Order: sequence, then structure tokens, then C-alpha cells
Amino acid sequence: MRQYETMYVLKADLEPEQTAERVAKYQTLVSDEGGQIDQLQEIGKRRLAYEIDHHREGYYVLMQFSTDKNLPEELERVMRIDDSILRYLTVRLGE
Repeated sequence: MRQYETMYVLKADLEPEQTAERVAKYQTLVSDEGGQIDQLQEIGKRRLAYEIDHHREGYYVLMQFSTDKNLPEELERVMRIDDSILRYLTVRLGE
């Protein structure tokens, strides 16, 4: 299995329930596609290095997962169309 790490930044002005819902949504997406969550770390609200779409703060989440499929492409496709995500980045670990 290949290991990946995805860091994504949610809008900081979301309600706590909405934030938890988004985090659970991406965990479920990984599990449903046959992946395994190795580690999930909710870093929390942090000030952004630069303003993104008039937002100065973001809610950071780090997710490490393992999969054999093309799951990172599907994960990024779903994140791209989600308006509550400011930025995301997926890297392959162990290279």
C-alpha cells in the first residue's frame, strides 16, 4: 500500500458542527474508496501566511492515509469543488 498525506485548510468562520462535518466527510471518502486512515490531526485555527479570498485565518487538518487505488486524485477532485476548503495539498510519503 502507498502512504499519502493530505493537508487541507477549511474556512475559519464555519460553525464547529460544519467543520466536524467536513472532516468526517473526507474521512468517510477515504474509507469508502478502500483506503485506511493512519492518522488524523486537527491542528485547529491558525493565522494564514497570506490572505486567501479575504480570509486571514484557516482551520488546518492533517490526514495520513494508505491506499492501493487512485484515491488522492478523487480526494482532490472533491476538495476542489468544496467551497469551504481554502487550500489543500496531497503528497506521497516514503519517496
